[in-house]
Amino acid sequence: MEALQKIIEAAWDNRELLKEKQTVLAVKTVIEDLDRGDIRVAEPTADGWKVNEWIKKAVILYFPLQKMQTIEVGPFEFHDKIRLKTGYASKGIRVVPHAVARYGAYISSGVVMMPSYVNIGAYVDAGTMVDTWATVGSCAQIGKDVHLSGGVGIGGVLEPVQAAPVIIEDGAFIGSRCIVVEGVRVGKEAVLGANVTLTGSSKIIDVTGEKPVEYKGYVPERSVVIPGSYAKEFPAGTYNVPAALIIGKRKESTDKKTSLNEALRENNVAV
Repeated sequence: MEALQKIIEAAWDNRELLKEKQTVLAVKTVIEDLDRGDIRVAEPTADGWKVNEWIKKAVILYFPLQKMQTIEVGPFEFHDKIRLKTGYASKGIRVVPHAVARYGAYISSGVVMMPSYVNIGAYVDAGTMVDTWATVGSCAQIGKDVHLSGGVGIGGVLEPVQAAPVIIEDGAFIGSRCIVVEGVRVGKEAVLGANVTLTGSSKIIDVTGEKPVEYKGYVPERSVVIPGSYAKEFPAGTYNVPAALIIGKRKESTDKKTSLNEALRENNVAV
């Protein structure tokens, strides 16, 4: 693996190396390993999440190596550089038309893909539901038993290049039309209510105590989050700016597969 990394890092600094067979083979080997789930752009460790920057670089370098091609799927036609992921039946993955995943994305057994999209470099772990019109961006990391509800947008990290991918940890429930981008990490079994938008600079405010506690880029485990706002001064006056409010914790008695509505009602939020 170290040898692969050295080749990728060298090609990242000198794109002329992409003309060499050794470099081409190294890049394609990384993408193949990503597709099988043998390696990941980011992985959990005892000391927290580790981002493998060089693997993300390999994904970016893969694009100039590929040529545009026509991909025919029955009556449908695509024209792209990256082929589609295949072999779902043998992997135990349910894929409902018109779900699409690109080659180089890892999807584990037990995943259900409703009409949705999973981009190259992403990792979707076992038992997760990718619901209708949800998108999983490039290199995003989705844990086990996660529910990405209808219309959820999980951001990617290729354009623009960012240090860390979006990470949704095991058992999280991401409500309808939520947007999570710019390397935000959502902790285990957290619940995001509908329309919560989280960016790297978004204020995530815990309002459950006597004084607010602010987070940025991270939603603590088992938090229940809804859209909110806070007042900010501008030259033209004071205006409300979007924020996310932590209004409580998911109860231990709440099953991991609970509906979003039930989780919100437990915290006295009308739905």
